[in-house]
Amino acid sequence: MGKRSYLFALGLALLYLSVGGAQQYPIMDKVAAKIIQKYQTASCQQLYEEKSQKKQPSPEEQRAVQLLHNDPQMRAAFINKIAAPIANKMFECGMIP
Repeated sequence: MGKRSYLFALGLALLYLSVGGAQQYPIMDKVAAKIIQKYQTASCQQLYEEKSQKKQPSPEEQRAVQLLHNDPQMRAAFINKIAAPIANKMFECGMIP
């Protein structure tokens, strides 16, 4: 799962450069799709294990999160895209009531 975290962070870092065009955030859309796929294909056990391993975010992940903090529109688009699939999987796994 570490490789996926790196891809997530790298994708988010690159998404700042992708603003414009027909889609407002095409890189963010691809990163969100990968995150959604991760949750849809991961077993509940895998998600529990990942959650229990509290690791420091990489510098790339920190920069990606900072980008989302600094751009409310991008953050809203990202959250709107990933929230429902992640919440549904967490509910199925008993990770939220």
